[in-house]
Amino acid sequence: MRRVLTLLRGESGAGRMVPRTGAAATLTLGASAAMGFLAMFALALTFASGRLADRWSDGLAGTATVRIEAPRAQVEPQMRAALTVLRQTPGVAEVRALSAEERAALVAPWFGEDVPVADLPLPILIAVTEAVPGYDAEGLRLRLAAEAPGAVLDDHARWRGPLVAAARRLRLLGWLSMGIIALSSAAIVTLAANAALAANARVIEVLRLNGARDDYVARAFVRRFTLRAFIGAAGGTALGAMAIALLPSADAAGGFLTGLGFRGAGWLWPLLIPPVAGAVAFAATRAAAMRQLRAVS
Repeated sequence: MRRVLTLLRGESGAGRMVPRTGAAATLTLGASAAMGFLAMFALALTFASGRLADRWSDGLAGTATVRIEAPRAQVEPQMRAALTVLRQTPGVAEVRALSAEERAALVAPWFGEDVPVADLPLPILIAVTEAVPGYDAEGLRLRLAAEAPGAVLDDHARWRGPLVAAARRLRLLGWLSMGIIALSSAAIVTLAANAALAANARVIEVLRLNGARDDYVARAFVRRFTLRAFIGAAGGTALGAMAIALLPSADAAGGFLTGLGFRGAGWLWPLLIPPVAGAVAFAATRAAAMRQLRAVS
């Protein structure tokens, strides 16, 4: 806590040797702003992919579809037989045959609203809602094959798992990207701090001759570079937030999209980016300063 207060208060003497302008200052501010901007999009990607994984997992869990594919004369008898089997199956909470309008709405995004969907050989679809603890899928397939040979049970497990896994890996990629951004910021701040220390080698030597300790000298650089990183990251975060807020959100026409951005209290998470950037700059600058000072002692 004492070091934090000293960092915020600053040093009246040593702080003057840290250049307020120049390549090191510009590099620190610009790099921190760029990293804050990129961190905003990485964080938004992480939250968006998390929502996508939850949507696919929750939206498809506990549901199944029975598709009737049979000659036209056998469609109705097989549909009634399939409905009977489903209603008698333990673990099935609800079954409902989709109407012609509902089936047309399912294919409208691919064929368009003006296509005569009624003339297409669309299969009969039966929506199945699973109860708790659920039904035996393999046993139900065998009963359907015996009573309605054209009935095919699709419990969505075949493609739900890969979709959810892909969304979760995308979320992991977002967190990994933020880690890479933090490491890149640390490397850039280290280079800038080393350049500033090298440029002020003579001033540091004079301070040492007057009894200044390495910790006293390093604290001035740590304070200046930490504040620069914080200010730069705050500016980049603000620009990133404005860019994300201007992105179009998912609507009914693009309901399969999750929308890149934050929801509700999720907008509080970007407030952590500037403090984290400052903490990264603090650690990187202090390590670089102490290492450089020990090397020239």
